[in-house]
Amino acid sequence: MHDKYLYEYAIIRIVPKVEREEFLNVGIILFCKKAKFIKTIHTLNIEKLQCLSADTDITEVLEYLNAFSKICHGEKSCGPIALMDIPERFRWLTAVRSSVLQTSRPHPGFTDNLEIRLQKLFDELVG
Repeated sequence: MHDKYLYEYAIIRIVPKVEREEFLNVGIILFCKKAKFIKTIHTLNIEKLQCLSADTDITEVLEYLNAFSKICHGEKSCGPIALMDIPERFRWLTAVRSSVLQTSRPHPGFTDNLEIRLQKLFDELVG
């Protein structure tokens, strides 16, 4: 019998014009306290993003996504937030903010395989 893990996930979104509240789902962040697991995957469909806002700085958006990913994975070069423990990092990354890079509210679930669940969520909600 496999262990079931309680996890939380949030959808990573790009909001090119915050005042318009239009967004493009670009990734998933998944966290499980019991397994000490936190991981994110993302992709950027530049064509779709430019449909929302032709003047979006793609290089800047990619930098934001890469910084988000590095903080998620605890890369020391990303400063004090990346050094927080896994639950604190997840809470910081998914906190409500008014910026180009945002996340949905966290949602819970159960799974026996966190890696597979992360990929399925990505395929369903981003892909």
